[in-house]
Amino acid sequence: MDLFLHYLTLPYLLRGIGFTVGVTGLGLGGGLVIGLLLAAMQLSRFRLLSAIARGYAIIFRGTPLILQLVFAYDALPHIGIRLSAVAAAGLALAFNEAPFIAEILRSGVRGVDAGQVTAGQALGMTPIILMRHVIAPQAIRIMVPALGNETVSALKNSSLASVVSVEELTLRSTQLASSTFDFFSIFFASGLIYLGLTGAVSLLQILIEALLDLDRPAPRERLMRLLPWHRPSAAPASAAHASAAAASPAGAGPALPADTPSAGMIVPGRTTRTGGPARGEQMVEVYALHKQYGAHHVLNGLDLKIRSGEVVALLGPSGSGKSTLLRCINHLEQWDSGVVRVGGRQLGFDTSGRSLSPRAIAKERASIGVGMVFQQFNLFSHLSARENIAGPLHWVHGMPRAEADRRADTLLHRVGLSHRADALPRHMSGGQQQRVAIARALAPNPSVLLLDEPTSALDPELIGEVLEVIRRLAVEDGLTMIISTHQLRFAYEVADRVVFLSDGAIIEEGPAHDVLTRPQHPLTARFLRAMGADRILDPSPVLPAPAQAP
Repeated sequence: MDLFLHYLTLPYLLRGIGFTVGVTGLGLGGGLVIGLLLAAMQLSRFRLLSAIARGYAIIFRGTPLILQLVFAYDALPHIGIRLSAVAAAGLALAFNEAPFIAEILRSGVRGVDAGQVTAGQALGMTPIILMRHVIAPQAIRIMVPALGNETVSALKNSSLASVVSVEELTLRSTQLASSTFDFFSIFFASGLIYLGLTGAVSLLQILIEALLDLDRPAPRERLMRLLPWHRPSAAPASAAHASAAAASPAGAGPALPADTPSAGMIVPGRTTRTGGPARGEQMVEVYALHKQYGAHHVLNGLDLKIRSGEVVALLGPSGSGKSTLLRCINHLEQWDSGVVRVGGRQLGFDTSGRSLSPRAIAKERASIGVGMVFQQFNLFSHLSARENIAGPLHWVHGMPRAEADRRADTLLHRVGLSHRADALPRHMSGGQQQRVAIARALAPNPSVLLLDEPTSALDPELIGEVLEVIRRLAVEDGLTMIISTHQLRFAYEVADRVVFLSDGAIIEEGPAHDVLTRPQHPLTARFLRAMGADRILDPSPVLPAPAQAP
């Protein structure tokens, strides 16, 4: 035992740790730089760059590290590149680690929900802003365990540097054992030193994961949890409502009672909207819009005009092109032919008709003001409700952080969620998440608000609260709104006009009351009967008898 402890603290062995850590550091540092480049190439839109990156990965993942070490140390001098043993080992390890790190980085980026990326684009975020504030913070949480594992692997692989005469821990252990013939004690001591190094890496990984854990309690709360008499405190609902009322800005309108199922019940009868549409101004213009996926025509020569302040409900069976139309209006989807104008501007194209870059399109979305609410909410999962609203205002529109926070609090109060301002999306119900998404879309004061089936992902008992928020926006704000929905009662009470789509074309359009109660086209009538319009609408409509479509 004494001899083992002697080896464990022997300076000759301990000095080998420096070489081991040095080679590992060079390998990981260089591998991270090269890996970032490879990951960017694979994520690029250019197939040639992606093919080069994949070819590199095949070569360096398919050959043993020991051969790469020998090549770096013995072959490079033949072409005039002479490296020290440590530099050659670090270079070989870097080139070996790069493809593995690249795959970790790429999978982390791909692991971020694509809906959040689309939401960021709709909010006017450029690719750099998206990467910095939406993708990277979430991708890092995904990548930390894999990067920690790769660090441990690189630390162990550094032992192969002994083949090029780097006097790291393994080589020094071998040399010492050859002179003393005490192989067991020396290599057992060496193994414990390696275990200490890898254990330190694992501990660091655990600490980083804890720091990045969004659900971790505050330090004081963690300490209090250790006390046997501690009970988590929760503010009573009345107090939360009182604080929301105190924060109510003038003219914001009454907030919805939070978490009350009956809060979302729509008031029966057609609501008269304040400040009707400005009939002389065309806000959205769509001409001869065509879009197809392969042989399937999603939009087939569609024409549509929407005036400022008008609320238009898009109806139609699934696959009729409603969502694609909304995404084309916001240029989240590229179309094959046709023209889309918002506020008189052709979003996504310059004056000569050439396509703009993603960065330029993002800036145009922000300047024109086209807000969008998605089916699946698409909130940024790593940000609280307040940060989801205030963040884009600060990053995209340059609003000071304090002012953006105040704007977020105002909107959260308006949708009845003041008491949930600091909650993460996964800690909120579906109805609450969709109300936050609506508040986020409203934050930059858009000129047009697009809502793509805003209640389709909600449980039936949560639909009402979201529809009530939208109804109040239509009545009180006079926003130009285009809503894709299957909620006939809502369309009847809120929409100025109903547009019915089928197979990518507009079959029928007109005032909401007329289309929903007296449809003229047999396809519209058949759809309304299937949706139970005679039970949902009041007064009861009289639908025509089925007829053959022309």
